[in-house]
Amino acid sequence: MQLKIMPKKKRLSAGRVPLILFLCQMISALEVPLDLLQPPTITQQSPKDYIIDPRENIVIQCEAKGKPPPSFSWTRNGTHFDIDKDPLVTMKPGSGTLIINIMSEGKAETYEGVYQCTARNERGAAISNNIVVRPSRSPLWTKEKLEPIILRNGQSLVLPCRPPVGLPPPIIFWMDNSFQRLPQSERVSQGLNGDLYFSNVLPEDTREDYICYARFNHTQTIQQKQPISVKVISVDELNDTIAANLSDTEFYSAKSSRERPPTFLTPEGNASNKEELRGNVLSLECIAEGLPTPIIYWIKEDGILPINRTFYKNFKKTLQIIHVSEADSGNYQCIAKNALGAIHHTISVTVKAAPYWIMAPQNLVLSPGEDGTLICRANGKPKPRISWLTNGVPVEIAPDDPSRKIDGDTIIFSNVQERSSAVYQCNASNEYGYLLANAFVNVLAEPPRILTPTHTLYQVIANRPALLDCAFFGSPLPTIEWFKGAKGSALHEDIYVLHENGTLEIPVAQKDSTGTYTCVARNKLGMAKNEVHLEIKDPTRIIKQPEYAVVQRGNTVSFECEVKHDHTLIPTVIWLKDNSELPSDERFTIDKDHLVIADVSDDDSGTYTCVANTTLDNVSASAVLSVVDVPNPPFDLELTNPLDKSVQLSWTPGDDNNSPITKFIIEYEDTMHEAGLWHHHAEVSGTQTTAQLKLSPYVNYSFRVMAENSIGRSLPSEASEQYLTKAAEPDKNPTAVEGLGSEPDNLVITWKPLNGFESNGPGLQYKVSWRQKDGDDEWTSVVVANVSKYIVSGTPTFVPYLIKVQALNDVGFAPEPAVVMGHSGEDLPMVAPGNVRVTVVNSTLAEVHWDPVPLKSIRGHLQGYRIYYWKAQSPSKRNRRHIEKKILTFQGSKTHGMLPGLEPFSHYTLNVRVVNGKGEGPASADQVFNTPEGVPSAPSSLKIVNPTLDSLTLEWDPPSHPNGILTEYTLKYQPINSTHELGPLVDLKIPANKTRWTLKNLNFSTRYKFYFYAQTSAGSGSQITEEAVTTVDEAMASRQVDIATQGWFIGLMCAVALLILILLIVCFIRRNKGGKYPVKEKEDARADPEIQPMKEDDGTFGEYSDAEDHKPLKKGSRTPSDRTVKKEDSDDSLVDYGEGVNGQFNEDGSFIGQYSGKKEKEPAEGNESSEAPSPVNAMNSFV
Repeated sequence: MQLKIMPKKKRLSAGRVPLILFLCQMISALEVPLDLLQPPTITQQSPKDYIIDPRENIVIQCEAKGKPPPSFSWTRNGTHFDIDKDPLVTMKPGSGTLIINIMSEGKAETYEGVYQCTARNERGAAISNNIVVRPSRSPLWTKEKLEPIILRNGQSLVLPCRPPVGLPPPIIFWMDNSFQRLPQSERVSQGLNGDLYFSNVLPEDTREDYICYARFNHTQTIQQKQPISVKVISVDELNDTIAANLSDTEFYSAKSSRERPPTFLTPEGNASNKEELRGNVLSLECIAEGLPTPIIYWIKEDGILPINRTFYKNFKKTLQIIHVSEADSGNYQCIAKNALGAIHHTISVTVKAAPYWIMAPQNLVLSPGEDGTLICRANGKPKPRISWLTNGVPVEIAPDDPSRKIDGDTIIFSNVQERSSAVYQCNASNEYGYLLANAFVNVLAEPPRILTPTHTLYQVIANRPALLDCAFFGSPLPTIEWFKGAKGSALHEDIYVLHENGTLEIPVAQKDSTGTYTCVARNKLGMAKNEVHLEIKDPTRIIKQPEYAVVQRGNTVSFECEVKHDHTLIPTVIWLKDNSELPSDERFTIDKDHLVIADVSDDDSGTYTCVANTTLDNVSASAVLSVVDVPNPPFDLELTNPLDKSVQLSWTPGDDNNSPITKFIIEYEDTMHEAGLWHHHAEVSGTQTTAQLKLSPYVNYSFRVMAENSIGRSLPSEASEQYLTKAAEPDKNPTAVEGLGSEPDNLVITWKPLNGFESNGPGLQYKVSWRQKDGDDEWTSVVVANVSKYIVSGTPTFVPYLIKVQALNDVGFAPEPAVVMGHSGEDLPMVAPGNVRVTVVNSTLAEVHWDPVPLKSIRGHLQGYRIYYWKAQSPSKRNRRHIEKKILTFQGSKTHGMLPGLEPFSHYTLNVRVVNGKGEGPASADQVFNTPEGVPSAPSSLKIVNPTLDSLTLEWDPPSHPNGILTEYTLKYQPINSTHELGPLVDLKIPANKTRWTLKNLNFSTRYKFYFYAQTSAGSGSQITEEAVTTVDEAMASRQVDIATQGWFIGLMCAVALLILILLIVCFIRRNKGGKYPVKEKEDARADPEIQPMKEDDGTFGEYSDAEDHKPLKKGSRTPSDRTVKKEDSDDSLVDYGEGVNGQFNEDGSFIGQYSGKKEKEPAEGNESSEAPSPVNAMNSFV
């Protein structure tokens, strides 16, 4: 059957028709398996124009495949090339590649020619292109004598290169003897032909080593032309040369060169033609001369230049259009322009085309009886001619085949048979070249076979296309059908796309696309199938992308790149800088999710890209790093427009380091007066590069400039040149002028002198003038050197003076100075304040009044009044020589003041003195006053001695400051119980002459708190407190000790302990049997010792009051004030060890308090006893 042409791909409809691909077209895209018969196919060959290196062996490639393997033969220059007759020529085994050994002997030129390879087997013959073999050539320059070129400044010049013709053509460049390329510019440039063009010459173009070099890349050799000498002379030099031989009238004009409009050096004339082949690079050139140097512009008439394919070279003197096509034909105009005029040149471009394919013939596989076609379509300019060959022979003379019919560029085959297999060649040629294509017709009868490996696993990222291959072969051409899953349901949904090569495409693969897919190929000779597997993976994503960063030079920056990926894929993360690898620098460190750059430099600026790659996908994210810093210092400082009091400063800004400059700071140095010290002068905007600076006279200025941006301030620039301004009279006078006398008969005039910068000229001096304010005297003046003080002697005491100080220098005087007032020297005041009066306000405060001293008697600046006051000493201290006096000063002209902090009930003396700048005047007459009584201070001490059972004795010292006459003492006291609660307060008055008092009828073993203070007629003073404890009964304490030492008592205690042990055992046994221990029986058997106290004549204790009266004091209680405890004063008591009636009941109702033994004793406080418990107490607890 005949195969029909199929579309490139077919989208399945949404109907219920099974997903079947009817591949009813030629099998052009399919490869014939090499195990099947097939004609030869050329797989590799040398290029059509094959330039060889004559120093190496010649290798002409020709590789082919086929079944059976083809044999090879060659033609050379159109005739058979018998390689067996040439010992230098061999053919590579299993290949048609020729190897010509010319390195041992022979020459490359001998084998120059046109070669063609033929690969042949029983099914046909394929031929290669005509391979033109030529050895490369790098000939030497022909020797020539080059005369030196001498020309005038401003003339045009062309230095010819004219390199030797080489194969391939050489690359031309100009250098000097030192192999340094000659600089080129809009004025000097190299043309496409290699010549060096000068639009106009300058004296610096003079040199003797203009050398043109030709580099032959194929042989890696460089040839050089003889050096050309060029000398450019100025008009003056030319006139000097001519003067020796010509008359004066023949001299050149004084003008160095004549300006002129442009003219073209190349191409010549107003128009020219250019022809170029399609696909090549179109290069158009215009080079003009003129003075000033012309500028070149390009336009296309009736069209625009293609934006993406147009480039300018050689300072816009060359226009290049790449991938040129027929549409680029037309007129191109170059325009040369300078200040004196413009010219233009039109280049007519014609684009021709060597043949190029529209549809090249493809291999054709047919089964017996089928039909098919071979199509060979090409285009070119001019239109190419199509010719056919069969097995390398023109079809016109080839054996006839009834199954084929030739119709121009098409061969039609019908009812082919196995003998119709052959290789057809299509040749399309015109005057610019040819195309040759081999295409075989292979007649086979083969059942389907699937070439894709079975159970291939495809892994695809979700939401991306999935392509499942099903490469197949068969003749006739099989149909392809796809199924999904084990049940074999045919695919029929419109989400699938089938390609002509059998590939199944899922345009948007989803998770549910995962599974097994089966491809089935069928033709009339059989069927084949193959299973493949598809897995859908989660896409790789960057969930935390790097962010734009601005960092100061020297700091550290970090970029984050956190990647999320399918758990079955292992990503690799790489970082790029400007789409290239990171620099090999230890400052760059990469950890799991971060790129860290330490000590950032300017070179680190750029775009950083994080790329996450898996075997299935890759994602990337980028961020820009901008490295900023303080600006670089300005440079090229220049002073212009100098005037007497101003100059213009200009500079060139340094690099702003990616942060715009906001301002410039200008500083100056006065090298004449303050060398090395820089002062702020002015600030200007960051957009300015000049500043008009105001200057002072007679200063040797140097300037420097600093730039400032948001990061900080740059280093200072280099200092400018120095500029000395002219001298002038001072424009200001000294400041801080004062007149104060240091002695009663002088006037000291002081001032702050001008600095060197303010002097405005040499010879700085001061004119000092003065006169009495209240007199009619004329000004007295004196001129002094550059000092800061002048003393006027013989003045009256403390007289006001008018003073002025004027600056002057060698040029003149400063403006008239301001007048200030001063005084001559002061003397001590002559008069004491009068009518001093004292008013006592209270026991610690007094008010003093006085009359002011007349101003004339003060003889100086009144500073205030000073009060001296002191307390009369007691008789015991009167023998001391020193009396402590206190001083209070009242500023200004006050005539009264307060004396605080006086002692009550004291005798004071005071006087008053007036004070001026010189010192104190005489004292006023002493005034005496007494302060009234006040409340006393607390008694100096209080202690309790000799404590007994019912008494305590108090001793104290009187107050250290009675502040009056003591009238009595007040003593208040109250008991403190065991819970620190205070009892009733007792108030007792004690005569003032007492220092000891005994309190009687107190409770024994009780703590008391005492409050004690003194009184005067003014009231009660501060109190002092103390605590103390009365003692316990001495007889009872002694009895306890005596009983504890008796033998009978020890035996009794042992019996009691044994009895308790027996009772505990019985109780334990009865409890285990479930019985109860009756509380009443136990209470009847024993009497409570607290309820039935023993009598003294039985050898037992007598009655006691409630046990709470005998509890020891709690924490915080105080011992007696003498801090001693007698041996018989033990703190132990019955209450310490007995439980009393505060027992507890068990769950069964038994009274267990009686067996609980002694309580834990409270910790001892102070000097309380810590001895073992009394045996008597222990006995009373258990009996």
